[in-house]
Amino acid sequence: MNSFDILRRPIVTEKSTTQQESGRYTFEVDPGATKLQIKEAVERAFSVDVVKVNTMNFNGKRKRFGPRFAQKKSWKKAVVTLAPGGSITIFEGV
Repeated sequence: MNSFDILRRPIVTEKSTTQQESGRYTFEVDPGATKLQIKEAVERAFSVDVVKVNTMNFNGKRKRFGPRFAQKKSWKKAVVTLAPGGSITIFEGV
């Protein structure tokens, strides 16, 4: 798997923005990716040292469209903690 197949998109919310001050960055990742694969993908894509990876699985919610129901996609979120002094410039808007 390629680094950019594992890392789908960065998640930019109010909470994730405040966590960036302590070196924690949040990504939506491939649901089949392991913590080790996520760590290697972030290190290769951004040239940083990763200390810890926390992952969370989210089940898709049921949504109603008139008389029909639809299921949103399930997805996986990863919070990556970098070594002290490391940062990812894509989040700073540079």
